Amino acid sequence: MGIIGRGYRFLRYNEHKSVTLKAWVLSAYYRFQMLYEDTRKLNKKWGIEGEESAEDVSMDEYRYCKKVSYAVNQVCSKTRWESKCLVRALTAQKLLAEKGIESTMYLGVKEDGNHKMVAHSWIRVGKVFVTGGNGVADGYAVVDKFRSRISKKR
Repeated sequence: MGIIGRGYRFLRYNEHKSVTLKAWVLSAYYRFQMLYEDTRKLNKKWGIEGEESAEDVSMDEYRYCKKVSYAVNQVCSKTRWESKCLVRALTAQKLLAEKGIESTMYLGVKEDGNHKMVAHSWIRVGKVFVTGGNGVADGYAVVDKFRSRISKKR
């Protein structure tokens, strides 16, 4: 399918156009940051280190989390750049923070079958995991966590 056909399908059938477009732009931004910015400066932008968000949120916030999860996973699975778990988590965290929804980003590690360390990141809002699944249930040990900074109020 050509670019015109894809554009038509996006405009015609995508219910969440603005969230999807923001997810695409943010995923490119965060991937660029990871490649070209100093790693020690990056984690200061990820939120408040060592803190977690509350576990009780409203149904409207859960509904928006579902939209964000779907948009981020759809966009990041189709980008031409590498959009793995950290890019997805940062993108979702920013989209949620723009709506005033507090989230927690977890960074974890585990040992795979070849005795190598594997890193993973995931986002939690309330009791729901938005991106990356439940890392603890998947065997990852939490190394660090970041509570999001809310950029604007609802």
